[in-house]
Amino acid sequence: MTWEPGRLDDQRYLTEGDPSGMLLAVAASAAHVRTGYRTAVEAHVDRLASQGRPRAIVVAGMGGSGIAGDILTAVVGNGAPLPIVPLRSYQLPGWIGATDLVIAVSGSGETEETVSVATQAVRRGCTLLGVGAPGSQLEAIATQASAIYVPVPVSGQSRANIWLLTIPLIVAGAALRLLPADADLFERVAKSLEDMAHRCRPASESFINPGKSLAMDLAESVPMIWGSSPVAAVAAYRLACQLNTNAKYPAIYGELPEADHNQVATFEGPLAERDIFADSAGPAIRLVVLRDVEEHPQVTRRREASLRLARERDVAVTELTAEGVHPLERMATLIGLGDYASTYLALGYAIDPTPVSAITELKARITQ
Repeated sequence: MTWEPGRLDDQRYLTEGDPSGMLLAVAASAAHVRTGYRTAVEAHVDRLASQGRPRAIVVAGMGGSGIAGDILTAVVGNGAPLPIVPLRSYQLPGWIGATDLVIAVSGSGETEETVSVATQAVRRGCTLLGVGAPGSQLEAIATQASAIYVPVPVSGQSRANIWLLTIPLIVAGAALRLLPADADLFERVAKSLEDMAHRCRPASESFINPGKSLAMDLAESVPMIWGSSPVAAVAAYRLACQLNTNAKYPAIYGELPEADHNQVATFEGPLAERDIFADSAGPAIRLVVLRDVEEHPQVTRRREASLRLARERDVAVTELTAEGVHPLERMATLIGLGDYASTYLALGYAIDPTPVSAITELKARITQ
């Protein structure tokens, strides 16, 4: 597989090379925000408030569904009056009990890890909120337990439905008074994603298209993606995962200040060297920093010093800055851009971004 940037401006190729429509799915993000909000309201997620505030919240989910818990945690922020614990596991922690809320998120509603956790939550008497496909095993568990279930109209891969799966959690958080969020906020998020879709549309040429430009930065490198705040760190993790699943491409995720205590050392390693005169130069690291307006002052100093250190050692650098006021808006701009970039990177390598055959094969082997 070779990287050919000219593919990104070939409209016919972009259509033929994306037969399952990942670009269209990313472009539907704004509609997914509006639908996720409407579906959560229709499911009466606000009923959670009638039971009082839980002692803790566990958000169970895997893969493209699991990041919903990370988004909720980051958007609520350090002011949360209770612990919010994203969980990617088969097993509910032993300390979770009847005074806690378990949110189970699964695009298919059939994810075995999430179904296992939801079943355990019901047995322990926890409050359960389910989010996933209608008519699924997860919905059956919620219905049998008289729990709230949000049946979102997921289609295709869960990772392409991130906002359908996430927005109900934000609505739940608002009902529990963990964060301010109303219809106006969700409309602003939707409009910011619409703007991103316009800027990153396939017909927009590479030199003005931020999604294509980022894909060109990432190509033929090993991306090391850092977030400078909890909000930016979730977007960095999402970008790394999207590069893995859409482009089948390796990526390293980090968060400041922690990345300065380990990953920064790679600036002096073998993958930091770029020999422009070599006949067959191997891939070198590229530092991708996702910035946020709500950085800790010391993190700002660390980010600036890290960037200087990288440039002094000729490590390629890309900086991206979140846009918007509310944390959910800022995260949406970074995630939206990353979703487009990972899809364009796949297409530049002539890879269909939708199938994940290795994951499918692994699941089949486990069930045999």
